[in-house]
Amino acid sequence: MEAYQSGSNVLFILLGAIMVLAMHAGFAFLELGTVRKKNQVNALVKILADFAMSTLAYFFVGYGIAYGVHFFSGVETLMAKNGFELTKFFFLLTFAAAIPAIISGGIAERAKFHPQLAATFLLVGFVYPFFEGIAWNQAFGIQAWLKASFGEAFHDFEVGWK
Repeated sequence: MEAYQSGSNVLFILLGAIMVLAMHAGFAFLELGTVRKKNQVNALVKILADFAMSTLAYFFVGYGIAYGVHFFSGVETLMAKNGFELTKFFFLLTFAAAIPAIISGGIAERAKFHPQLAATFLLVGFVYPFFEGIAWNQAFGIQAWLKASFGEAFHDFEVGWK
């Protein structure tokens, strides 16, 4: 029964991740509709490169900052609970990558390629994971300070990743 429940949880999170990944296609079509025809291919390449850079930044830096889990551990650790940790990473990656995708639409035809990729790396690798770790992982002691100072910690929603 435990394996069935764990597998069901992994499937549910994976389906959610696929839906959020599909949002990126929506961001792409929205952005392509806002640029001139001559820049549509350029905008699409920027969107794809943003997602690729987001994946690298979150894999190598961001997920470790937010949750203290690094992917240079043994396969037994990563595949525990039917691969839940890997599925959780993919789910959270799709949200982290949405930040630069939204920004990319706002600066379409106005930003150079390399500075935009550098900003994506910084946002997804450092800024977003810092706040993600605070809100969802009780990291850095800020939640404890909020509870001690104001009587209650910040609650985004109850994640229940356990």
